[in-house]
Amino acid sequence: MEPLEIDGEHLTPDDVEEVAVNGRPVRLAAVARERLGRSRRAVEAMLRRGAAVYGVNTGFGRLADVAIPPEELRQLQRNLLRSHAAAVGPPLAREEVRALLLLRANALARGYSGVRPELVEQILRLLEAGVHPRVPEQGSVGASGDLAPLAHAALVLIGEGEAELGGELLPGGEALRRAGLEPFTLEAKEGLALINGTQLMEALGLLGWLGARRLAEWADAVGALSLQALRGIADAFRPEIQELRPHPGQILSARRLRGYLRGSRLTTAPGELRVQDAYSLRCMPQVHGASRDALEYAGSVLRTELNAVTDNPLVFTDPEEAVSGGNFHGQPLALALDLLAIALAELADISERRTERLLNPQLSGLPAFLARNGGVESGLMLVQYTQAALVSENKTLAHPASVDSIPTSAGQEDHVSMGAWAARKARQVVRNVSRVLAGEAITAAAAVELRGPEGLAPASRAVLERIREAVPPVAGDRSPAGEIERLAALMLREAPPLPE
Repeated sequence: MEPLEIDGEHLTPDDVEEVAVNGRPVRLAAVARERLGRSRRAVEAMLRRGAAVYGVNTGFGRLADVAIPPEELRQLQRNLLRSHAAAVGPPLAREEVRALLLLRANALARGYSGVRPELVEQILRLLEAGVHPRVPEQGSVGASGDLAPLAHAALVLIGEGEAELGGELLPGGEALRRAGLEPFTLEAKEGLALINGTQLMEALGLLGWLGARRLAEWADAVGALSLQALRGIADAFRPEIQELRPHPGQILSARRLRGYLRGSRLTTAPGELRVQDAYSLRCMPQVHGASRDALEYAGSVLRTELNAVTDNPLVFTDPEEAVSGGNFHGQPLALALDLLAIALAELADISERRTERLLNPQLSGLPAFLARNGGVESGLMLVQYTQAALVSENKTLAHPASVDSIPTSAGQEDHVSMGAWAARKARQVVRNVSRVLAGEAITAAAAVELRGPEGLAPASRAVLERIREAVPPVAGDRSPAGEIERLAALMLREAPPLPE
């Protein structure tokens, strides 16, 4: 693949996915290298003047008033990484670590962090060589950024910590040696610049959001299958209804549903079987659309953060000064990721209700639980049980993290965002929703095949065929667990076939 050039200003969500998931190579743009050089010279000039600069020649947090002599500045940066690598819990997945490294390199490339270009290039060498630091996911309170997890990532740069290489977990120094890399020697400010940022919450949030966008498309596609299996009424999606309440997401979901239902011989007219459908069918544009609008807001925050400078202090070159601010505070992301979790949870809530209607013979007119030989077979009964468990789990996970705060650093850092927890919760909600929608898809496909798939709309037939590429038709009782997981992974990876 053509290498991606980063300059701190033009990174996109798709770029992150290409690097994190598909392994696209990355290089530092010439303009960024020039800016980094100017920023570094400003730091060195301040040191020569004897100026007291936070984190450069002072202690950190509550220890900011402690002056550090010049001969100990390198040790200060090494000790910072060592002492701050206090994260615990399961490690991030490989693609999450790759996203984190790319995002940190891109933020430094803006040239306001006072680091040398060689440090950014060392991060990019880790990506190129497949040296992935082991980063425990718990320990960040989301201000001053994601200190503890980022410290674990940064330790590998200097030959410490642990890293995965070729599927093997190694000491950081050994991983570098096998990859043909040398440990990096940090100069003043560079250790702090590596860990004072929002890249954990941004990496998890962005990867989750990319999957969430695809799930929003699948919700409409699968919902259309369910509506046809239940002989539902398409009139509720007419454009003139949506124009009277013109929320963008509602309009888009209704348009998608009309496309998936165009030409169907399974839908009915009002009064043909019933006057109106239950809300889980009739209100799909309003519910799915509201989630789409919330995802769009979350995406706007994540896209802004992609090219933001989030460390402290920031180094300006005209005049040469270092200014302490609060860009490391994760509140914008925490709020957006809480909303992402809530929005996705609603897609699962309504999906589970459609699945119940498909499986309940009193509501569907189909065999109970879609079993071909009911009694001897239980059919897809337990798919809805699993959905119910996941939907209830989402209700707890959707409780906002961003309303919480707990002081750290002896009261110096007295309000924090809990953005990392918001990101981790949102990530789990995204996974849960993918499994709920996969359960509905398996159920709707089986129901349509009992009802008569020849009556499906052409666009919905393409969706059914894509489902059947991953999951074979139901011919009798079998464990659906692996099929749910396989289809959920597909939904996170690719959007459904879209209607014309």
